[in-house]
Amino acid sequence: MNRLLPKMLFAIPLLALAACAGTAAQAPRASAPADTTKKSAATAVPMPAEDVTKYRPVFAAPKMVPVAAAPAAKTAVPPTNSVNTPVEQRLRDQAYTNQNVKYAQGYRLLVYLGIEREQVMAIRRSIIGRYPDETDYITFKSPVYRLYIGDYLTRLDAARAMARLRGLTPKLELEATQVLLNKNP
Repeated sequence: MNRLLPKMLFAIPLLALAACAGTAAQAPRASAPADTTKKSAATAVPMPAEDVTKYRPVFAAPKMVPVAAAPAAKTAVPPTNSVNTPVEQRLRDQAYTNQNVKYAQGYRLLVYLGIEREQVMAIRRSIIGRYPDETDYITFKSPVYRLYIGDYLTRLDAARAMARLRGLTPKLELEATQVLLNKNP
């Protein structure tokens, strides 16, 4: 057993080497020895043994067709079925459905979060005094008051309002929430 182990260890790499050698790419072998004599230019280009021009196809030139006179003008045929009526009805239905939508996904500004009612009311008065168009929402979950300002549909509008209110409040934070759509322009 002890003598068999070194022979096996030697045989494994030998078999792997033989397998690699068998799969290696080989250079193409020439069946005849290469001709090393110099050939003349006349014998370099072989010429056909016979004339093959008689086998080439010949096509006749196309005949000129006289242009016919323009056909008489076609009369316009009015459509028998119009799609305008169903489309207008669907647009009216969609407009009616959109009138019933009251909320959308948007943004509000959290301007106060604390436990003092007097402070939240003072901040609210200062904001509403300067910007009367802004809507305000005060929520109270014992013992915390939260003051939200505005109903903004886009983040850009909310960021502009945040820049306007920057000096009026101690805290400004943008929150994504469901906002009320204002139907009165």
